[in-house]
Amino acid sequence: MSGTLSGVGTARPAADPRQDGSDRAAYRATLLELAQADRRIWCLDSDMGGLEKQFEAVLPEQYVDLGIAEANLMSVGAALASTGLLPFVNTMAAFASARALEQVKIDIAYHRLPVRIVATHSGLSAGHLGPTHHAQQDLAVMRSLPHMTVMTPADAEETVRMVNAAAYLPGPVYIRLGRGPTDPVRRGNAGFTVGRAAKLRTGGDLTIIAAGSHPVLFALEAADRLAGQGVEAAVLNMHTIKPLDVEAVVRAADSTAGIVTVEDHSVLGGLGGAVAEAVAEHRPARVLRVGVSDAFASRPGDHRTQLRAAGVSADHVVAAALAVLDGRPRTTSVHHPHTTKESAS
Repeated sequence: MSGTLSGVGTARPAADPRQDGSDRAAYRATLLELAQADRRIWCLDSDMGGLEKQFEAVLPEQYVDLGIAEANLMSVGAALASTGLLPFVNTMAAFASARALEQVKIDIAYHRLPVRIVATHSGLSAGHLGPTHHAQQDLAVMRSLPHMTVMTPADAEETVRMVNAAAYLPGPVYIRLGRGPTDPVRRGNAGFTVGRAAKLRTGGDLTIIAAGSHPVLFALEAADRLAGQGVEAAVLNMHTIKPLDVEAVVRAADSTAGIVTVEDHSVLGGLGGAVAEAVAEHRPARVLRVGVSDAFASRPGDHRTQLRAAGVSADHVVAAALAVLDGRPRTTSVHHPHTTKESAS
């Protein structure tokens, strides 16, 4: 699948994938390594900043900056993929899933082209830039497109594994990255396989299913705190949203009292929606979703501050887990405008 690239004797060795601890830095270092080994791998930029120094400086013939023109970026990626190249297109998640959606749908997904859409600033990670740059809807959008594989790593180490795996997957791929550095996830022997959840912690009382860097860390922190209360919670890192590991979800529904999902995405249509769909269809069980509330984040703040204000933190996970175990009805919800029979009476 790969060939040796000639004429790069002066190329700098790729930096440590963990660099600053962000999945964005890990991705960029890994992309350069892949492109040095396979000249079919190209980097298409949308003036993201930094790629011209890290990638173009080493492999100028495999780099194109399309500027801040995301729709054109996707169409050019589709065109190159149709010639046998393996383009990685780079933009922000808000723009990939909204501004350029028609081109992603028609030019890329419809033709099953091997374009790797790598979207940074996902969820509320661009907290300081406001709602125009927040991406609360991208998982819901991308997982609804036929042929699209959708993934989001938990940390820099998993980003390296994910990008290497994505390079040669059939069809289009959407990889959702954050912006700033995050702590590494303690994963034990958990490996990485596309479409298969990674078990980070065992437990027989309930299951917490998380996706993305901060949500996975919140899930593990919550599980530690629950253990202090005598509650053993299993934790799954659902790094692949599509294809979803339905078998792992069904096992969780079978073997524990219920499921709590955690994500840096709207509670509508993302990981929580995917898990709830699988449970409803295959093994009905209680599912409570910890995600971004159904509202725009209108105040400035860093990533974790925005998440907490929107309803995503270890505290929120603990509260949801205890509600699952207690069987308490959720009569009102910040997550959507609907009410239940109990709250309406």
